[in-house]
Amino acid sequence: MRLNGKLAIVTAAASGMGRAGVARFVREGAKVAAIDISAEALEGVVAEFGADTVTGIRADLLNPDDATGSIDQAVEWLGGADILWAHAGMPGPASVENLDLDAYRKAIDLNITSAALGAGRVAQHMRKRGGGSIIFTSSVSGLVGSMMSPIYSAAKWGVVGLTKSLALALAGDGIRVNVVCPGLADTPMKTGFTGRSGDPAEAAANEAKLIANVPMGRLVQAGEIADAALWLASDEASFVTGVALPVDGGFTAR
Repeated sequence: MRLNGKLAIVTAAASGMGRAGVARFVREGAKVAAIDISAEALEGVVAEFGADTVTGIRADLLNPDDATGSIDQAVEWLGGADILWAHAGMPGPASVENLDLDAYRKAIDLNITSAALGAGRVAQHMRKRGGGSIIFTSSVSGLVGSMMSPIYSAAKWGVVGLTKSLALALAGDGIRVNVVCPGLADTPMKTGFTGRSGDPAEAAANEAKLIANVPMGRLVQAGEIADAALWLASDEASFVTGVALPVDGGFTAR
């Protein structure tokens, strides 16, 4: 098993890619602390994988105390930390015209501030174990501009920059830092990008436009992103750090 005996933490772990990540990590032998804002959804995750293997930690990562405190809770239950997949994020405002500053701040805080806080806290624990793997989630919008989601794109570019900087800063401690960059994914958050107006026809049209620009001609599945995170977490990627890995069907290859 690729993560046999590893101690892993996953944020936004109760649905979509995060939940798929919990499943992959458990299947490959890890013990997992699953962090999410939904206590009810976390109960389902723990019930599915077993309380001996997975614990659920309810946290609102927009709250800095929760962003760091949930890591400490996870480490206490796990007995340490080898892996952090800081996956939490949100679409944010669709335009900078008449910008809703509260929505803007939430998008920045969840997409990048919570990731930075979590990584800063977990690095202290990983250092005690001689190293580890930190994985962030950015987006293809963190590699190329997004006309539909400019604030999200700005935040996710920041996550890529954070990744590369921390990879340099933490390499001497044996801590690898990488980021997975999904294309538009077939997950519950999809309509947050394609259907902000609430009009199903608009959402379908926007989705079709995006798929038309994907050489492989489809959406990415949650499990495909989780597989990429699994590889980055594993010893198979032992000499890989500072990498922004697109999982996008060729979208960014143009």
